[in-house]
Parts: sequence; C-alpha cells; structure tokens
Amino acid sequence: MSYAIIRNTKYKRENLKGIFRHNERRNRNYSNNNIDKEKSYLNYSLKEPQYSYEKEFDRIREKYNLKGQIKVVSNIACEYIITSDKEFFKTIGEEETKRFFETAYKFVAEYKDLGEQYIISAKVHRDEQTPHMHLIFLPVVHTTDKKGNSIDKLACSEFWKAKDSYRQLQDAFYKYMVENGFDLQRGVPKEETNRQHYSVEEYKKITNFKQTKEVLKNMKLELPDVPDITDININRLSKKRDDKILEEIIKPKDDVIQSLYKDNIDLHRELSRQAKIIEEAEKYQKERDLIIADNEEMHKQVESIKTEYKEKEFNIEWKYKSKIKGLEKENNHLHRVVDKFYETVEKFIDWICQKFGIGESKELVREFEKETNMYIDPEKQLKKEEREKQWDLEI
Repeated sequence: MSYAIIRNTKYKRENLKGIFRHNERRNRNYSNNNIDKEKSYLNYSLKEPQYSYEKEFDRIREKYNLKGQIKVVSNIACEYIITSDKEFFKTIGEEETKRFFETAYKFVAEYKDLGEQYIISAKVHRDEQTPHMHLIFLPVVHTTDKKGNSIDKLACSEFWKAKDSYRQLQDAFYKYMVENGFDLQRGVPKEETNRQHYSVEEYKKITNFKQTKEVLKNMKLELPDVPDITDININRLSKKRDDKILEEIIKPKDDVIQSLYKDNIDLHRELSRQAKIIEEAEKYQKERDLIIADNEEMHKQVESIKTEYKEKEFNIEWKYKSKIKGLEKENNHLHRVVDKFYETVEKFIDWICQKFGIGESKELVREFEKETNMYIDPEKQLKKEEREKQWDLEI
C-alpha cells in the first residue's frame, strides 16, 4: 500500500527568491535531471501568487497586520511537499490525482486553523517522475497580546513548538486523506525506525535513489567468493593462489568489462546514427520552413495582384460606363434634333405649297424625290444609300 507523504522545510527571506523560481518554473535550466521541460505545461496552481514570494510575504503581512519580530536569521515561511508514490497516482487516475491535491490543500488551510489567506502559493508539478505539490505558507499562530486582544502572529518557532510537531502533522494528514476516501497508510514514525527527518531536497534525492536502485537491482554483478586470507598459509602463497584469483575473479570481470566496452562502442555508433538522422531532420525542417515562407510570400503577392486588378477593373468599368452614358445622351439629343428638323421641313413644304398655290405638299415631295433621286425621310435615304453601296460591292 502507498504512503501519505507530507514533508516540511523552513525558509529565511534570502531563500524565497530561489524557491520561487524553482516552484513557479521561472528558470531556463535546472540541475534536477528529473524535470521534463516539455511537460511543464501540465503543471498547475491551486493558488497562484500575484507577485514573487518575497513581495507576497510583505503584502500578506501588511494586509493582515501580522505581529511578531522578524530578524535576518528568522524563518518566515514554510514549504510542504505533498505526494505519494508514482504507482499510487498511476492507479487512481487523473481525476482522483487532481482531487488528491485539492484535498491536501484544504487540509493545510484547516490545519492549526491556519487559514487560506496565509497560503502564498500551491503549485502541482506534473513534469517530474512523481506528481507532487509545493505549498508555501506563512507559519501564523492565533494568540493574544498582553492586553488580551486577539492577534495573528508570524512565529515559526511557536507554530512548530511541540516536540512532536512533525509527527502530529503526519498523523493528521494521513487521517484527513483517508477520511476523504484515499487508500493510504501512515508511514512508520521515526521514533520506531530511528531515521532522521529529511529536508524536501534530501527526500527527493533519496526517492530518486530508491527508484534508480530498483532499476539497477537486476543489473548487479555478483563477485565470486574469495577465499579468506586468514585461511591461507602465508608460506604457501604461490602461483596456485594467483591462478585462482585470475580465473575466479579477474577473468570473469574482464569478460564483463569487454562486453560493456563492446556495448559502449555499439551505443556510440547508434548515437552517431541518431545524430545524423537528427541533422537531416533539422535540415529538412529548415527547407520546409523556407518553402512555407516562400509560399506565404507568393500568397501575399497573389492577393496584392487581385486587389490591384479589382481596382483597375473598377476604374475601367467606371470610365467606360461614363463614356457610354455620355454617348447615349448625345445620341438621344441628335435624335431629337433630326426629328425636329424633319418636322420643320414638312411644315416648310406645307407653307410653300399654300403660299404659292403649288398644290398638295405630298405631291411636291414626290416630285422632289423623283427628280433628285433623294428621300425627304432621312431613314429612307440612309437605307437607299446602304443598298447602293451593297450593289457596288457585288458588281
């Protein structure tokens, strides 16, 4: 069964900057090889600090008027690291893992009536081997001043005043998590194991060592039994003993070394091959990026040409529409002029006939058309001229 794990570390003001950069993943590089930066996007906060831990400390202290004398050497903040083992989280799944840390957060806020307002940050890390939460808080105790007034006091030593403070913490945490439905067990108290209490970083190193040890367990090379030197007669130390050591100890290990050396060479070859593949992939990626960039540039040029064409098309259309409209207007005017002229000519002929007693105007028009071979009606005259042109072309 898995254990309910909660570890505490105390910090001075000078420690907060580095802790902030680590917990909130503000560093570019980390000495901890277990951090997979490609998975850092999976990290999330149950309480996000507005500012750095130092500024958050000052803000909270001023806002809640916290009492207590603070010296350079004073511990002003604490950090819980809360977790279990990797197999536990794998078994319960994503949703229950999320509930695990939310439940642990509630426990911290309620433990010793701390209050959520004194929690600076609660960050769940999913980019390391085992999910865990870093929770930074101010060790505030609720007490009274000399006049009997209730006050909140920043006092790390009083918060952890009891001799078995850490045992009480772990007992309470285990009980709280089990009551909330998590199948965990309480670790064996250090009084029974005589083990020391490790800091957060020390605990991480130990945990990582244990995980590494499990991997290496099956790779352990057993040395053959070596005869006890006390059982050998010094006077009889001879070639026989040397041969025995050579055959039973040195040669088997030499075979192992040779095998490892060969494996090392093969590994280097494979790494070289992988490096070439990566180099080719990077080259392909660069070429692909250039093609994409060229393609985007061509798209921009096409769009620019389309825009320019539309503008020209609009200008030409507008220009010719204006001309056509002008010609239509001029044509209509000419039609009116011709019609008016034709009407005037007819009236003039009528007037001549009446004035000089020539006779009917129609007869006069027919005589004019007969003698001159021309029509008074312009449309008839135009059709006549077109027929004559057609005849000339046929001849």
